[in-house]
Amino acid sequence: MILPYYIIIPLLTAFIISLIAGKKDIYAIWLSFIATTALLILSIYSLLTSKHETITYTMSGWKIPFGIVLVQDALTSFTLVTVNIIAFTAILFSINYIRYLSSDWKYYALFMLLLTGMNGVVVTGDLFNLYVLMEIALFAAFALVAYGSRAEEFEAAFKYAVMGSISSFMILLGIAVTYSATSYLTMAKVAEVLPLVDKKVVFWVGALFIAGFSLKAASIPFHSWLPDAHSSAPAPISAMLSGVLIKALGIYVLLRIFYNVLDAPEIFLKAFLVLGTISILIGVFLAIGQWDFKRLLAYHSISQIGYILLGIGIGTPLGILGAVFHLLNHAIFKGLLFLNSGAVEIALGTRDLRKMGNLSKILPVTSQTSLIASLSISGIPPFNGFFSKLIIIIAAIEANLPWYAFFGIIGSLLTLASFMKVQRYGFKAENVIEVASNKIDWRMNLAMILLAALCILTSMMVIPGIREVTLDPVVSVVANKTEYIKLVLGGLNEN
Repeated sequence: MILPYYIIIPLLTAFIISLIAGKKDIYAIWLSFIATTALLILSIYSLLTSKHETITYTMSGWKIPFGIVLVQDALTSFTLVTVNIIAFTAILFSINYIRYLSSDWKYYALFMLLLTGMNGVVVTGDLFNLYVLMEIALFAAFALVAYGSRAEEFEAAFKYAVMGSISSFMILLGIAVTYSATSYLTMAKVAEVLPLVDKKVVFWVGALFIAGFSLKAASIPFHSWLPDAHSSAPAPISAMLSGVLIKALGIYVLLRIFYNVLDAPEIFLKAFLVLGTISILIGVFLAIGQWDFKRLLAYHSISQIGYILLGIGIGTPLGILGAVFHLLNHAIFKGLLFLNSGAVEIALGTRDLRKMGNLSKILPVTSQTSLIASLSISGIPPFNGFFSKLIIIIAAIEANLPWYAFFGIIGSLLTLASFMKVQRYGFKAENVIEVASNKIDWRMNLAMILLAALCILTSMMVIPGIREVTLDPVVSVVANKTEYIKLVLGGLNEN
């Protein structure tokens, strides 16, 4: 049973780093690299072998309602792969990048705690432990946002902590109401009992959760913490925050709770449609006016999260397919773009697009991979972002929601305009610049190349035959809402 190792490996690594690292960071680097590699291999293995299976593991042999249960189904495996791909490339990029800030083992210990929390949130089948693991990830994230120890980073971390505390309070209150009404914390048991309680409870719980987890996902109007946090953090951490943290602690939990536990009430699906559309449009409008490269990318995170929420709100199998596919695609191309921004900042000493120049000869890998990521996020074929956006737009039309499809197209066109600006001023301008290209080592380049390759390779996931193995099982878990109850509670007898 490998489920506990998604939590044990990064948590134990963080503990060992704090014990043996001393003043050097080399042990922390090697331990973190080994841990992220192992987790990536485990998650890919689980995705390829579990398929339509639902696997459960009860901690310490305690049965429900007393025990803590870990659950792995197709949605879990898919999200774990997404999280650990970005974690692996972020660690690879960090090795040289972080040494320009400080050769400090604490960065790697905090990174492992961040990964512990995210993996734990994904595999847990218990609401309260979801909350605990979420807080582990958040406290590590707060510290990592402030890692550079500059005034703007402390301010961003403080704002993130305040908004995170508000959302955590709403989530904890929602969990308390759920437990009061059902006497259970295991999500499958809660889902089994909820139809028997007053419908008002479902609406109260849903309202608290949609506010709390939408704040974690940074959808508008719950987005105010994100631009500062994502632009102030070190580039690999920005890649983690935008690429996977807002997915694991926000989108994944919204999918799991609102579909598998609350049975997707219509009123909340409509709320997702509205939140998604507003996020798409306002996020991209705010991004277009930015000249700070990382801040521009941060606002695009809000916009791209909107597409995922739009797919969730459509609620059809095709809409869900587009949402989960875009969850993966956004993690890849946005993680790559933040790594690109880090490479440029290290080499040029600036994030201002107006102070950049023609980087194609000076930073060829950064320049070419940024072009691939820009085309991907803009929805240009044959890159992955095109296919997931197209699926969501087609799903909206099929669901007789043409205006939502129209707004999705407008958002994609504005995204293209925004990244034409990035390429024109940031990478293709004729400014004469001084650059320390030797600061970008082969590991940083390799991390960017791997993500750029995935921007192309993941497009093939929509091909019949591949789609049935990778995406369709995830859609089945989400769309077959009440099946989750039977599979989890039935699977408990197998331990």
